Amino acid sequence: MQLQLSTWHEVQDYLKTSTGVVIPIGSTEQHGPNGLVGTDALTAEIIGRALGEKIGCLVAPTISVGMAVHHMDFTGSMTYRPSTLIAVIFDYVQSLARHGFTRIMFVNGHGGNIATTNAAFYEIYNHRQSDPGKGNQPVKCLLANWWEGPETRKLCADLYPTGHGSHATPSEVAVTWAAYPDRVKYMEMEPEIAPTGRFTDAADYRRRFPDGRIGSNPNLAKIEDGKRLIEASVADLTTTYREFLAA
Repeated sequence: MQLQLSTWHEVQDYLKTSTGVVIPIGSTEQHGPNGLVGTDALTAEIIGRALGEKIGCLVAPTISVGMAVHHMDFTGSMTYRPSTLIAVIFDYVQSLARHGFTRIMFVNGHGGNIATTNAAFYEIYNHRQSDPGKGNQPVKCLLANWWEGPETRKLCADLYPTGHGSHATPSEVAVTWAAYPDRVKYMEMEPEIAPTGRFTDAADYRRRFPDGRIGSNPNLAKIEDGKRLIEASVADLTTTYREFLAA
C-alpha cells in the first residue's frame, strides 16, 4: 500500500489496524560506468514497495537524495548536507507521527546515510521527550539496510565470491536491472575489479577511484540475480519489520 496512491480515508482506515510505516531512503549519486545515478534510491524503493506488497504495510514517499558529499566530483550526483538530511527525516517523522504512526522503519539503500539518519533519530527522540505534549507518544524509528539481512548477505556471497566490493556493486546494479531491464548495460572496465581503499573528500575519491567503483565488478550483475536479491531482502525485512512492530 503506497501512501501516494491512497486517499486520506484509506490511510485513516489503515491506522485502525497498524501504526507502522516504511520509508525508503537512498541517494542520487554516481554508480560507476554502468550503474544508474539513482541506484541507491531505486533499490530502497523497489525493495520497500515489494515489502509493502508482501505484508500489506504502508510505504511512504522515497527520500531520493541523501548524504553523498563524497560523490560530488562525478557529474549528476546530488547531495544534502548532513544537517539538511537530518531536517528532512525529522519532518517526515513528525508529519507521520502527527497522524498516529508510532513505528517508522527506514529501508536504506545508501551506506553514506547511516550516520546521519541515526543522528536524526536522536534529534527526534530529544525533541519529543523534551516537549511535554509529545513525550508520551511512543514513536520509535529504525534504519534497516536492504543488503544486511542474513539471507541477502548469504546470497550476495554465493553470487559474487569475488568482485562484489563496496560501491557500484553487482548486487545493487542487479536489483535496478531487475526493475528496469531496459537499462541493462555491460561495459569494458579497467581494471576488471576496481581498487579498494579509504578516501576523504570528493576530490580524493575521484583521484583514487576515477570511474567511481570501489572494489567491485558490476559487469557480474544479472537480471535474474536482482530478482533473487529482491526476494531475499524482502524476506529479511519482513522479519525485521514484524519484530520492530512488536517491540
